[in-house]
Amino acid sequence: MGNVLAFCEFQGDALRTSALANLAFARSAAQAHGGEVIILLVGQGAQAASANAAKYAPKVVVVEDAKLEHYLAETYAPVLARLAKENNASVVTATATAVGKDVMPRVAALLDAGMASDIAKLDGNNKFVRPILAGNAYSTVEIATPVICVTVRQSEFEPAGELGSAGSVSSAAAGDIDALGAAFDHLDAQKSDRPDLGDAKVVVSGGRGMKSGENFKVLEELADLLGAAMGASRAATDAGMVPADWQVGQTGKIVAPNLYFAVAISGAIQHLAGMKGSKTIVAINKNKDEPIFQVADYGVVAEWEKAVPELISEIKKLKASR
Repeated sequence: MGNVLAFCEFQGDALRTSALANLAFARSAAQAHGGEVIILLVGQGAQAASANAAKYAPKVVVVEDAKLEHYLAETYAPVLARLAKENNASVVTATATAVGKDVMPRVAALLDAGMASDIAKLDGNNKFVRPILAGNAYSTVEIATPVICVTVRQSEFEPAGELGSAGSVSSAAAGDIDALGAAFDHLDAQKSDRPDLGDAKVVVSGGRGMKSGENFKVLEELADLLGAAMGASRAATDAGMVPADWQVGQTGKIVAPNLYFAVAISGAIQHLAGMKGSKTIVAINKNKDEPIFQVADYGVVAEWEKAVPELISEIKKLKASR
């Protein structure tokens, strides 16, 4: 019997959408292990997000310290490991985001725990199903250690809903913070008013068929009309058309929005692995034989230069009529 410590990322005063997939898994794991879900918020501003987090779990632990303002795996991992022990956690979990993938192996090492990465399903209290071969097959991993560390694939779990009543919130000390020689230097990030790619409910992505970065401005207009995030295939980012942090795919970001537009994207396995969990997929491509149409719910065989402006025009008319 043990609790599930769910490390959740937040933005402002609320949990990230990706954290809700983690909590959906955490609830199933808590039931299997006979414990409860405990949300752990770490970092500057964590207290502000605690009220929102308390809607999703019976207990929230907050660790806020000025020395944790900037994420470093070297400083975060010891905090997670210590609080896992203090809260009698048999499972420690995080979403398989860039942060989750970075910190959890270190937590597992500190706890001498086995780890299941990028999992898609819980199969008993210590067996986990995870995609392999770019999502074309699944393997079952069994972990035999007393404590188990897990990263959860966001696209495979429905976001957790709010509980009937808010849980309790408590604070914990960060303890001695030793970065082990690492230091935060600076952050290079694209500033945008659009939603974060990992949290967006609508994503508009373009591929190599867009031909140039300048042509992506047409997709950006569509994205802004829909309140969507911008994405791209690896071919487009490798060609320097758009920033690397737009990349969706096996080596980019895994997304599962309600609506995903794939424009001038062929649908290589690497890209499909990052977006095929989307609720509705709309593909626009001039070649009807491209693999993207095999996963699309709606397909438009047309030149993007004609189809996308027409779509934008129709959306504007619809908005004007409301």
